[in-house]
Amino acid sequence: MIPSSKLNVSKGHAKVGLLTITAIASLCAPLANAAPIYKVVDEQTGQVTFTDRPQSYEQQVGKQVSQTTVTTGNGTSGSNNSTRDNQTATNATQTASIPATNDATVKAPINYQLAITEPSEERAYRRPAQSINVALQIKPALQAGDSVRIYFDGNEVAQGLNATIATIDALPGAHTITAVIQSVKGQTLQQASRTVYVIQNNTTLQNNKKIAKQLLAYQNLPWHQKVMLKLRQQDGSLQKVQSNQSITNDAFTK
Repeated sequence: MIPSSKLNVSKGHAKVGLLTITAIASLCAPLANAAPIYKVVDEQTGQVTFTDRPQSYEQQVGKQVSQTTVTTGNGTSGSNNSTRDNQTATNATQTASIPATNDATVKAPINYQLAITEPSEERAYRRPAQSINVALQIKPALQAGDSVRIYFDGNEVAQGLNATIATIDALPGAHTITAVIQSVKGQTLQQASRTVYVIQNNTTLQNNKKIAKQLLAYQNLPWHQKVMLKLRQQDGSLQKVQSNQSITNDAFTK
């Protein structure tokens, strides 16, 4: 027969052993119940999704499913890990859904300095003998895609830093020269203007009127008078040649 003292000690050891086994089992329970997390990547859009049910995506075309090291459990610690992992998955999904910005395609507009160096000031041009020469100066150098256009009274006459504008078709009075720097999208980045004046060349106009009147009078002559006029012109030219030869011969004989 076993003494009562030894029986109590044995029961105490049994209780301690039972408590130890229960504690170890409770610690191992979250690990036993842990479920793996799968990462699903959309091959077309790059969007990332985290799930514990990969079978819902394995049958879909264009979905790449792979297991991750993130796990979740039923305990308090596992719950905290699950919340943190879900937040990480959400952030990863949002980051993947935001398209990357190419810094090379986004550039700040250039602050150009545009000046009309010619004509350097307001001045007058005689029509039609004089033409208007335009010269521009740009700082900094023109960037790729931007362009320079020159306008005369609102009409484009040239592209670039130089232009020559004829005054034969310009009416007497004030005219405006405008230089514009445009972006590749057609936006005006900078512009400058200059006022010039066109005046009529009276001497040239009178000579042109005189010549036109003579031509009109010649065309109205009868044909025999035209023939006589040509003969007179030829005789006059012949006499002039003979006179020049006589002067030359006299110079050699003296």
